[in-house]
Amino acid sequence: MEKLIKLVETMKPFFEKVSNNPYLRAIRDGFVSCIPVILFSSLFILVACVPEIFGYKWPDDISSVLWLAYNGSMGILSLLMVATIAKSLTGSINHKLPKLRQINDTSVMIVSIICLLLLAVEPIKGGWSADFMGSKGLLSAFVVAFLVPNIYKFFVSRDITIKLPDEVPHFIAQTFADLIPLSAAVFIFWLGSIVFKNATGMLFSAWILEFFKPLFVAADGYIGIAIIYGAMAMFWFVGIHGPSIVEPAVTAIYIANIEANLQIVTAGGHATNILTHPTSYFVATIGGTGATLMFCAMCAFLAKSAQLKAVGRASIIPVCFAVNEPILFGAPIVLNPVLFFPFIAAPIANVWIFKFFVDNLGMNAFIYILPWTTPAPIGLVIATGFAKLAFILAPLLLIVDAVLYYPFFRVYDTQLVARETAIANGEISADDEEAETPADAYAAAEKAEAGEPEEKKEAAPAVAADTAAAGDGEEKRVLVLCASGATSSMLAKAITKGAQKRHVNVESIAMAYGQHKDVITDYDLIVLAPQMASMYDELKHDCDEKGVKSATTSGREYVGLTRDPDKALDFALALMAN
Repeated sequence: MEKLIKLVETMKPFFEKVSNNPYLRAIRDGFVSCIPVILFSSLFILVACVPEIFGYKWPDDISSVLWLAYNGSMGILSLLMVATIAKSLTGSINHKLPKLRQINDTSVMIVSIICLLLLAVEPIKGGWSADFMGSKGLLSAFVVAFLVPNIYKFFVSRDITIKLPDEVPHFIAQTFADLIPLSAAVFIFWLGSIVFKNATGMLFSAWILEFFKPLFVAADGYIGIAIIYGAMAMFWFVGIHGPSIVEPAVTAIYIANIEANLQIVTAGGHATNILTHPTSYFVATIGGTGATLMFCAMCAFLAKSAQLKAVGRASIIPVCFAVNEPILFGAPIVLNPVLFFPFIAAPIANVWIFKFFVDNLGMNAFIYILPWTTPAPIGLVIATGFAKLAFILAPLLLIVDAVLYYPFFRVYDTQLVARETAIANGEISADDEEAETPADAYAAAEKAEAGEPEEKKEAAPAVAADTAAAGDGEEKRVLVLCASGATSSMLAKAITKGAQKRHVNVESIAMAYGQHKDVITDYDLIVLAPQMASMYDELKHDCDEKGVKSATTSGREYVGLTRDPDKALDFALALMAN
């Protein structure tokens, strides 16, 4: 086991490089931008379809109105995502271009929509067919969104633009500067669509679906889902946000499957597509990546060690809503050899059991999308359309997770009890290296890697920090970033509570990484959550350019700050005072 852990850890730089891939990040950012649209459309479908489960059918005129809202949002998802993905990728490209030679991301978004219509949407009399404007066109949207910014990059980086006299206002000059890359992109996709259709006899969006169909089928099998959800857990085990690496690669499958399932069930059929966002939210990651809900409950209510009991009780509420970073870094689970097996095995077992229920017992797979923070058992029942077997599956998954985690929990708890007893009896000191638990070893390794001295554990004195930061009463603003804005909200709230308690003029909010790029200068300090540490170099570069301070933390330090508003405030004030 130790050798396996070391092997996984040595691959961490490679995993971080993958997580920094601009194309995967662009898909993730594009999807995050479109989540409100997806959830909005799902509300209308819930209202339209759920009553039918209980024997009530809306009149046709009301039903058509409800479906109109769905078709007007999810029905154009590809158009929305091609724009948001292209914008995100443009931001990554601009990051490497000179400041005076940047790509206009608004122009890229508009042109990407045009190019998607030309390449992948069927023209019909009076307009365009809607067949590939929704989830069916996502793969085509990815292709367009990846190519258009690079076409712009070719021209902009070489300064191949129309130049107007200096007297012409900037916004007019920018319009003409965009004309050459805009025209080139549109011409390439217009000509490409004609050549491709004449050569294959198929629309590009239909062809690419057929091309990747074997991959879709393989990914939905037992081996495929084991690889997908096992990889998410393995990435998290080394401290990297797993879903941000894996999910961009399967987002198109997720969205296509959920819409296909809905259409199948609406037509009276049996929905069998397993890979969907709700499968990840409410089956594979009950309580968060690693299906940690039952482990956290054991820590809170069964642990004999003071460490696990404290961590479990502090984490149980966030974990119920799928925010499990407190237990991941606080127990810790990350890089803890004792907990490696259940952390990887529980998500895989959960999804295999779910697939068995769908394939062999006739249960419908997920047909609705709900917010990922919906407690898993509730989300499982609702998102399957109140399937009767869901009421059996939900508690069964909790039992399976408990069985998988319990032996390893008991071993780890016993280790910590023995250590705490030895410390209490004076047999060893709290920092005795020979008595280190995996938790202590991981924390020490993090500090050594960061070159952090031990004395940094103590926060700056409250009065001095308050004076340094508050000064003349000017408001200070702190932004905390993580993958989705959930974990970061815990630290942001702690800083705000500390400021309110001590009457310091500091405000703090949370965002998902990527949402901050246009508002960096609105903040005095930007803090990056530990699971996104691989993005810190990019964040620091952006912040340094604009004179904004930035920081990141170790996992255990971050968890400790979220639990102590005074220390969280001191942490922020000390950084802003430097």
